[in-house]
Amino acid sequence: MKRRPAVNEQAASAALQALSRALAGLAKAEDVRAFLQDLCTPAELEAMADRWRVVPLLLKGVPYREIHDLTEISVTTIGRVARTLESGTGGYASALRRQQSRSSTVSQ
Repeated sequence: MKRRPAVNEQAASAALQALSRALAGLAKAEDVRAFLQDLCTPAELEAMADRWRVVPLLLKGVPYREIHDLTEISVTTIGRVARTLESGTGGYASALRRQQSRSSTVSQ
């Protein structure tokens, strides 16, 4: 995503924090979905959903080409997700743990 050159980093950080709080304040998946659909373009939602679909496959060790064949997601996107899993801020892992925790609680 292109960054606006004259963006005040402090203001951008505050805006991201406010967006994060808004998402964290939504308790139901349906509410998050509605918020995201209002916030994002269809292409942005597709890109985010594609990245999320790749995460569990990468963590299982599925090769990039096989992930591409299974999902039709570009190898470039798959590589970007893999790099983020290795050297990102841990957001994917945190969300996956939370999702797995909820799944195990529901199935018990």
